[in-house]
Amino acid sequence: MVRCRDMRNLKTFSALTTAALSLTLAASASAAAPTVVKVGSLPGTPAKYNKVFISKYGPSSAKKVLLLIPGTNGGAENFALIGPELAKKVPGLQVWAMDRREQALEDNSMMQKVLANKATPQQALDYYLGWTLNPAQKEKFVPKQAKDFKFMKNWGMKMQVEDARAVILQAKKQGKTVILGGHSLGASMAAAYAAWDFGGKPGYKDIAGIVAIDGGLAGTFDATDTAEAARASLAKLEVTAENPDGPWANLLGLKGFAWATGPFAQVGALAALKAPNAPSVLASFPLLPSYLKADVPTTNEGSLGFAYDNDTSPATLSLIQVRAGRLAATGDPRGWQNGEVTPIQNVAKGFGGDRYGTNSVDWYYPARLNIDSGGASSMDRNNPAAKVLGLRVWHVKDVNIPYYAFQTSLSGSRDGVVNGAKNFAARSKVPKSGLVIVDRKDSTSHLDPLLAAPATNDFLKTVIPFLKSKIKTR
Repeated sequence: MVRCRDMRNLKTFSALTTAALSLTLAASASAAAPTVVKVGSLPGTPAKYNKVFISKYGPSSAKKVLLLIPGTNGGAENFALIGPELAKKVPGLQVWAMDRREQALEDNSMMQKVLANKATPQQALDYYLGWTLNPAQKEKFVPKQAKDFKFMKNWGMKMQVEDARAVILQAKKQGKTVILGGHSLGASMAAAYAAWDFGGKPGYKDIAGIVAIDGGLAGTFDATDTAEAARASLAKLEVTAENPDGPWANLLGLKGFAWATGPFAQVGALAALKAPNAPSVLASFPLLPSYLKADVPTTNEGSLGFAYDNDTSPATLSLIQVRAGRLAATGDPRGWQNGEVTPIQNVAKGFGGDRYGTNSVDWYYPARLNIDSGGASSMDRNNPAAKVLGLRVWHVKDVNIPYYAFQTSLSGSRDGVVNGAKNFAARSKVPKSGLVIVDRKDSTSHLDPLLAAPATNDFLKTVIPFLKSKIKTR
């Protein structure tokens, strides 16, 4: 059953939806093809994967760059709505959104056909997932096999901060001041970067500030403190009969189908984008977990909202939740009724990707990133787990740059983001005047800062003054 909430003025939300959709379409139309940045080599990693992808929003002449790192299973398209808005509202700012190395493993060809109206969402579903039910299907997606990517067990925090540094140094060569930020685990990576030891040089000297969107270190999330726990986590990255996904995180828990998180999210979003009022293409698909299906027939919009809204999405998927409204009370199939802070079409565009093949979901997300985040959480050089994992988070006491943190309901029950930011500041030299902590645990969910309409987006309302007043061009 769907729990109903008190609704705000529907005319207001209709206006917000229209405005947000206009912004979305404008952002998509103006976004340039991602810039490819060459990065360093990693043990066992083929040279063709020594690159990352940067989507840029705003004027190239800008003197400030906000580099944003996505979170768990996230991609650069997570920032496709807020990037243009920040660039518009903060004079002299360009936003760079980072896609990690594993973006190169994805096959977005059929998604691009749907966006270009050369294929339907149903055809995309058949291509990516239909063959699992019909092996005789001729045109079908061929997923990567974990056994061929065992080297990705090394794609952890060291990789992330060094890849980010390659991007940051490129920006600095262009004479730009860089602010480093991220969402969720990406925020943890930004905090780690500031304290990281790059061959004797602390990371914070490369950047002018930190923007932590619902993430961080210093107690923000659960820590891994023992060497035994770290080794046990690393052992789980090996490819075995019991763990066919090996180094890849499996958000939906479909054994052997870690990659399926991406196609499910993108196809569902594209269906809501292209045919919002048509019967859901996913609702009857057997492999879609039952907890993502309503107990009544739904439209494509209704199905998307049911899966993502915090009232109906399961607690285990809090990483993907928004506050978007509710299923309509009537209709066959049931549509979606907007409410709260995020219009459902923003979710559709945010997860539907764009014409360049970037997207909001990392199909082959390396689980090592999450393991290392736990090991770095204490920000203690002598932490046994950090030593096993090779984490060089050694300079927290010297970090002297402004720090912005935004908290949602994800860690709100324990004030993880708030307390983590306070701990980081207390252990460092972050200036008191440069510490900004925003707590919206009672009004926003994890993805709302990225997808909410500008008029209802408290992240935008509070980070814009921070970027204007706290960050000085070097």
